[in-house]
Amino acid sequence: MADNLLYFTELLAMPVVDLKGRRIARVKDAALVPMAHASRIDRFLVGGGLAWLTIRYDQIRSITLDKGIQLSDEQLVPYHDDEYMLRIGRDLLDQQIIDVTGRKVVRVNDLTLSIHRDGVRDSLLVLEVDIGIRSIVRRLLQGVLSPRWIRRLQQAIPPNSIRWEFANVLEPDPLRRLRLNISYQKLEEMHPADLADIVEDLSPAEREAIFETIDSEAAADALSEVDPKMQASILESLEPEKAADIVEEMAPDEAADVLSELEEETSEEILDEMDSAPKTEVRELLEFEEDTAGGMMNTEYVALHENASVTDALAALKGNEDLLETLNTLFLIDGEERLAAAIPLARLFGAPGNAKLQDLAAETLIQVTVDERQDRITELFDKYNLLTLPVADEDGKLAGVITADDVISVLRQK
Repeated sequence: MADNLLYFTELLAMPVVDLKGRRIARVKDAALVPMAHASRIDRFLVGGGLAWLTIRYDQIRSITLDKGIQLSDEQLVPYHDDEYMLRIGRDLLDQQIIDVTGRKVVRVNDLTLSIHRDGVRDSLLVLEVDIGIRSIVRRLLQGVLSPRWIRRLQQAIPPNSIRWEFANVLEPDPLRRLRLNISYQKLEEMHPADLADIVEDLSPAEREAIFETIDSEAAADALSEVDPKMQASILESLEPEKAADIVEEMAPDEAADVLSELEEETSEEILDEMDSAPKTEVRELLEFEEDTAGGMMNTEYVALHENASVTDALAALKGNEDLLETLNTLFLIDGEERLAAAIPLARLFGAPGNAKLQDLAAETLIQVTVDERQDRITELFDKYNLLTLPVADEDGKLAGVITADDVISVLRQK
């Protein structure tokens, strides 16, 4: 390891030497003041009990692993806690942070510091957050072996760290919680399932901070992947207006499912903040029992008149681009909106534009009514290898669709 690098575990208990070369204290902690500098160690804490003293960064002449900290100014002052001060040992070590590249929550085991030498004084800059086995070994052997020996032993272990600029500034609040001021854009770019895994490993306060900050669409996608009970907990922690923005971005069936897990008063507060169109759809779905087709179905689908052509279908698909990722079937309805046929999407390719969709319809139309039971629905998907199952209301009108994903979610919950 380069001589200009130092670990926080090595800084702890490092001797502090006065102008005459006498040891006067040992380091017990160090602190950043993010408002003054994002990565520079601003204060070194020495002493203990009621006699804590601080050394400012500009009172230091040199820092070396072997000789410790040599002062250029011996006027130490009593330590006073400060809401703008982030103490590494107390506030950062052992805290959980998000490793965006690793798509997981990790624990801070140590910090790698860089010794900056400008010819007048040495200062320490936080270089990396150490999260791997190396840092665990260092902490276990701290005080048992000399730092030089520990460095030799760790060479066989691959390093694992997050650069400080990716962690950015950590800001303490009055409750001593840590908020990781990472790039939320990076979270928004993650796959919803990966973001959900991260969210589930965080504390309630940290989950709330993420969902308050990221884009509502990204939040909705991630919330859909989270355990149902945790979904409710997250929405309850948010302001109704923010929760409504997220719920509006969810598929109506998923929105209804999560709102059904909330207290009625909370659910109503969120619904009141939603736009009228999605609110109406979700309210209608909330009227159905959870274990029925009505409770499982989604009201997002593409339906055309029974006399429509392939050209009409392609135009409808262009008008519903947000559904294309999950869409695999089109539906035909008659003049009274009764379900007439189902068209597998793959059959459109290769068919002439003037071809009637009726001629491309599945041979057997399998459908259920809104009150069909969940067990029967899973049987139909298994028996006929279905990807989509249309749901009709009591008048035979198309009310919604159930997808294979819906059935898989039900089976996973069981």
